[in-house]
Amino acid sequence: MTIPDQVRTRKRHPLRRSVASVLMLASLRAMEAQPAQARAARGNEERAANRLTTALQEYQAAILADSTSYDALWKAAEVTVSLAEFDSTAHRRDSLFALGVAYGRRAVAVNPKDAEGHFQLARALGRLPLTRDVRERAKFAVDVREHALAALSSNPNHAGALHVLGLWNQNVMQLGVLQRLAAKTLLGARVFGEASWDEAQRCLERSVALEPERIAHHLDLGRIYADRKRYQEARDQFKWVLAAPVVDYNDVHYKHEAESALAHLRQ
Repeated sequence: MTIPDQVRTRKRHPLRRSVASVLMLASLRAMEAQPAQARAARGNEERAANRLTTALQEYQAAILADSTSYDALWKAAEVTVSLAEFDSTAHRRDSLFALGVAYGRRAVAVNPKDAEGHFQLARALGRLPLTRDVRERAKFAVDVREHALAALSSNPNHAGALHVLGLWNQNVMQLGVLQRLAAKTLLGARVFGEASWDEAQRCLERSVALEPERIAHHLDLGRIYADRKRYQEARDQFKWVLAAPVVDYNDVHYKHEAESALAHLRQ
């Protein structure tokens, strides 16, 4: 056999073939990821401009291109809940909240150690309509607390997760004594016994300290002060909201709620 024949008949080393296959697969995946990244980037631009309907469409396109796009998943959950919050059509509002929960769960599944997925899931679960039976509402409340705490475990200074945890404490404390007892003993929601007004106030005050420009934090802190009969502090928060510039998508609605709450305190 001649040397050229040896060259022609020599088999390719299996390791080289494997490396080449891996490199080719990585290249193909990178090419597939580009459309997802481009759509997510456009979603970010729309989200920054408070054009949330278009932002959601871009994030959904990114998720279709790459179902493991963590950023697209948690941001889709975020904008979906923001769109739903003041939607005047009950059916559409409920569907959007449910979609926000679905995106939040997918985000947590993709990246269970990051705070944003847990926060957005907790936020979405906390916004689900209260038209469900008591047992189901108690389960949602337990899930809200669990994911808010998971977010804070990853990032103790996550203002949004602190806000959610503060509202969780407020909502539990607003239940009647018998309702809380039923949730703890009959429904297995024993974590309800850990709720307190002090913790509700602490969490919202911390949210305000971390993100002093965010209207939603001040509004809900004002409501907690009002619930605790700390009326002057509540007025101060509501007045701050009315004077603050509109930044986030629902800030106009929050201003209306602050105006109504302030008027109620004056009566």
